[in-house]
Amino acid sequence: MPQLDILALDAEPAAALLPELAELLHACVHDGASIHFVLPFSLERAAAFWRDKTLPGVAGGGRLLLAALLDGELAGSVQLDCDTPPNQPHRAEVGKLLVHPRHRRQGIARALMLELEQHAQARGRSLLTLDTASGDKAELLYRSLGYQAAGTIPGFALDGRGEKLNATTILYKMLN
Repeated sequence: MPQLDILALDAEPAAALLPELAELLHACVHDGASIHFVLPFSLERAAAFWRDKTLPGVAGGGRLLLAALLDGELAGSVQLDCDTPPNQPHRAEVGKLLVHPRHRRQGIARALMLELEQHAQARGRSLLTLDTASGDKAELLYRSLGYQAAGTIPGFALDGRGEKLNATTILYKMLN
C-alpha cells in the first residue's frame, strides 16, 4: 500500500522542491484546473509562481505550504494564507489545492485539507474561506468536508483555456 505523508514545508525545503512544485502546478493547469492561470502556461511561469508569490509568504510566516508525498513523490499541495487584516486574526484563506492528475481519486486532497484544518486551528484560526469554480469537482470535496456556500459570483474568472467566464462559489467553514 502506498505511503502518504503530509508535510508542512518551511521556505528552504519548499525551495528545494521548486521543480516538483512547478511540475505539479503545470500538470494541474494543463488538466483544466481553474486556479488563476490560463493556457498557454509554461513550466517557467509555474516555477515563477512558486518562487515569486508563494515562497516569500512561507519565508515570512504568513503562508503555510503543505505537501503531500506519495511514496516520497510530490503528489499534491495546499496553502493556508494567514496574512489577514488586523480585524480578521481569526480567519485564514485556503488556496491552491493541487493534486497531480496521475494521483487523483486516492484521498490526497481530503488528507491535505484535514491536515490544513489542524494547522489552522493550531494557529488560532477559527474561520476558513476559499473560492472555487462553481460546479467543479473541488466544490463537491469542500462541501463533503463541511464547507458552506456563502454565495456565487457569476462571470468571475476565465476558464483554463481563456475562452469563457465562469462563476465562482465562495465557501467557508467554522472550525471547532
